[in-house]
Amino acid sequence: MNRAIKKVAILGSGIMGSRIACHFANIGVEVLLLDIVPKELDDTEKAKGLTLEDKAVRNRIVNSAFQNTLKSKPASLYDSKKASLVTLGNFEDDMSKISEYDWIMEVVVERLDIKKIVFEQVEKYRKPGTLITSNTSGIPIHFMAEGRSEDFKKHFCGTHFFNPPRYLRLLEIIPTKETDQEVIDFLMNYGDLFLGKETVLCKDTPAFIANRIGIYAIMSGMHAVEKIGLTVGEVDKLTGPIIGRAKSATFRTMDVVGLDTTVNVANGLYQGLPNDESREAFKLPKIVQELYDRKWWGDKTKQGYFKKTVDENGKKEILELNLKTFEYGSRTKGHFDAIGQVKDIENVKERIPILVNSDGKAGEFYRTTFYDMFKYCSMRIPEIADELYRIDHAVAAGFAWEIGPFATWDVLGVKQTAEKMEAAGMKPADWVGEMIAAGHESFYKFENGKKLYYDIPSKSYKVIPGTEGLVILDAFKENNIVYQNPGCTLYDVGDGILNLEFHSKMNALGAEIIEGINASISKAEESYRGLVIGNEGQNFSAGANLAMLFMYAGDQDFDEINMMIGHFQNTMMRARYSSIPVVVATSGMALGGGCELSLHSDHIQAHTETYMGLVEVGVGLIPGGGGTKEMTLRTSDAYRAGDPELNVLQENFMTIATAKVATSAYEARDLGFIRKSDDFTLNRARLLADAKNKAIELAEAGYTQPAQRTDIKVQGKSGLAMFEAGVAGMRFGNYISDHDMKIAQKISWVMNGGDLSAPTLVSEQYLLDLEREAFLSLTGEPKTLERIHSILFKGKPLRN
Repeated sequence: MNRAIKKVAILGSGIMGSRIACHFANIGVEVLLLDIVPKELDDTEKAKGLTLEDKAVRNRIVNSAFQNTLKSKPASLYDSKKASLVTLGNFEDDMSKISEYDWIMEVVVERLDIKKIVFEQVEKYRKPGTLITSNTSGIPIHFMAEGRSEDFKKHFCGTHFFNPPRYLRLLEIIPTKETDQEVIDFLMNYGDLFLGKETVLCKDTPAFIANRIGIYAIMSGMHAVEKIGLTVGEVDKLTGPIIGRAKSATFRTMDVVGLDTTVNVANGLYQGLPNDESREAFKLPKIVQELYDRKWWGDKTKQGYFKKTVDENGKKEILELNLKTFEYGSRTKGHFDAIGQVKDIENVKERIPILVNSDGKAGEFYRTTFYDMFKYCSMRIPEIADELYRIDHAVAAGFAWEIGPFATWDVLGVKQTAEKMEAAGMKPADWVGEMIAAGHESFYKFENGKKLYYDIPSKSYKVIPGTEGLVILDAFKENNIVYQNPGCTLYDVGDGILNLEFHSKMNALGAEIIEGINASISKAEESYRGLVIGNEGQNFSAGANLAMLFMYAGDQDFDEINMMIGHFQNTMMRARYSSIPVVVATSGMALGGGCELSLHSDHIQAHTETYMGLVEVGVGLIPGGGGTKEMTLRTSDAYRAGDPELNVLQENFMTIATAKVATSAYEARDLGFIRKSDDFTLNRARLLADAKNKAIELAEAGYTQPAQRTDIKVQGKSGLAMFEAGVAGMRFGNYISDHDMKIAQKISWVMNGGDLSAPTLVSEQYLLDLEREAFLSLTGEPKTLERIHSILFKGKPLRN
């Protein structure tokens, strides 16, 4: 069947329903969002003299829920304008409209009886062949299908999004025995290509895959915390980014999600898994039970493991719960020697072995929790999944882990870890021992640019389905490295395309990466068709490395700074004017120098979660790697006959002067960082492959090395006068400081082409020289050094 999704009906407008509706709107799908009709008027409606028959009243619940979602942070929409794709209504007046929709998704309260009532209504209006799914986190899918028609059952399954749906990458697909295979295949493909999700096929077992393993890991960790005697702050230090997990770590995550939610899932698993060999881990330890009984459920009850307070002076403070006394006190930061040993190691796969094998409480905690999790995962095959990679994909995508359980076990060494687990009384499933005995000592391996997993039934390695067309850089590390230095690695990823990967801290652009960019372009020009600059990390690049600049500026070595900035500019221009296409693949932060490199590429292949901006003002500088020049060039290109040119110039000036950062690739396009000719990728896993294919496309289209521009229109004195007046007004109103004013004037000077008597056409090099001079002058300002010092040594921006 040639199925297309143009319109989706979401039944239930709570937090999940509204956010799922937003994500479908993100990809351009029309959405009908419905909810129940209120049974009585609220005080506001009574005061207005409204009745229960008024439409505003009948849609009050859905209207309120959707508006709350639109106001929530982080935003559920890539672009606020996409809210217009969502039509609101209620079950009584608008349910008949679902006959016009291609996919009907139920997202009502987690009660089987209520879901069945909704499905009864759906059957009255649903067109045969229409997809019908339930977004549930735990109710068995086959229970919901009981009593429904044959056509309903064939087209019905579970589709479990994780909250927030825009940001968490997991979508679990849970079919029943009656679900048609065509429906399963369609949803797996649609989730991957259109919704941008790590789409994992699950069995209809309690809590499916991600929550089964994730909640077990949380509860097992809680028991370990109680046994070892760690504090809330210590645990969050040990279980956050240091091991590739979310910044909210353990206790902060529980507060955000709601302790009641975690407890309800854990209790449900304990009751629903009488034959689980590790069932007792789902029993609530005192440090969970006590808070649950007191209804200290986190943010929703204003206190949980953390509590926000305001002292008598009005100063806000976040207090931390003492897990022994259950009283609140000052936060504990958690100082461990093991963390000190790995603080300068950027790669999480290199950090984990050091942490797990360390002495003291940190090592004990890691060994206890990791070994128990490994054991539990091994015992769940084939109960919850037939293939181990499904567990890794689900847990990593659903709980924002950089690497899943089996991949983590690989990092530690499967054989030696299994031996340590057995010695600790946590023997893994028999199939692990059989795998090791057969000479297979890893769950994953790479061959010929492909990632393979160990297939238990066949006792052999197979390519992970769906990854055949992906670019996975680890798969090229053994035989395909063309060039490398401590800051970056260049791979031959096939088809005449090179891929440059950064691996400095936060992928900051330092001397080694600048050297690597130049070397990569040279090698690509010699023997290849194109170059992709991108990586598989969370961020493309957080900007230029400020440490060297700070040292030179402190020594007032301005000749060295001038040379350094000139080299940076030349490198950006080389990316723009090479003889081969340069494609940049952005994801996460693309700030400062990372943004400037993107601006100078032939093409940006942007993951939709790209946060791009020229943020140099925050450290007392202007964009000095061609960013100010490039935004001036783009301003000139945006001028049209009869347009008020100064308005376009003012918009781009304010983008730089206020250090605006786009919160999505769509917003980056609105701000002028991403061109209309650039492309977006929804699924992060496909980003490098899409970038590679674009480089091939540009090469095969007959790519020609462009010539440097000499036709950039600048406004001269007329533009300077306008910005001088505007900046002075902002300073007079105390909206900006004297130093902010000075930086803004420098930006204006460059973007207007200096003190020219009339609008004039200038070259790129002319603007680059102005930009470099302005940047250089600001490095001699004490207040700029204060700002850089604050970022480098305190990790905080300073507005002085």
